[in-house]
Amino acid sequence: MSQPAVPPPTPWLPPSFEHPTHVEVGLGHHLRPIRAEDVDLDMVAVMGSRERLWRIYGDAWGWPPAGMTREQDREDLARHAAEMLTHESFNYALLDTDETALLGCVYIDPPQKQSAQQVGADAEISWWVVDECVGTDLEAALDDLVPRWIAAAWPLRRPRYVGRDLPWAEWLALPDLPR
Repeated sequence: MSQPAVPPPTPWLPPSFEHPTHVEVGLGHHLRPIRAEDVDLDMVAVMGSRERLWRIYGDAWGWPPAGMTREQDREDLARHAAEMLTHESFNYALLDTDETALLGCVYIDPPQKQSAQQVGADAEISWWVVDECVGTDLEAALDDLVPRWIAAAWPLRRPRYVGRDLPWAEWLALPDLPR
């Protein structure tokens, strides 16, 4: 007896989708896809805000580890860049105009968790800024921009803003989607 054919996985994004490569945030800042070459800027941003970032992402992602090395960070950034090319997930760096400072990141990922509602999310999105930008006009501009940008530029109907419209603890309590 033959096995029934397993249907191919449903693509997360339409094959014709082209992800944005530069997004103005305002106040002399922009988003662009992160690259392995950003490691020196990223290390300063992440490790300088590590304790707060761990409180946000530690339980969910185990990130950022206390002893993260430059090479581990470079490998992580290279993985993010590769995943963007294949549209598996997206990591955008928040940079100043001259790209001399990385001040945060935006993550756009396929859903990992089932939804408590009948209709699940089609993406899980989160973002952060470095400690010195918390409570500033730049953080407010990013907070305002991300949902508008997702609605205008991304083929998503039900994005879930983890840590914003759904607290991380509630997200963690949701069952994982089957893989």
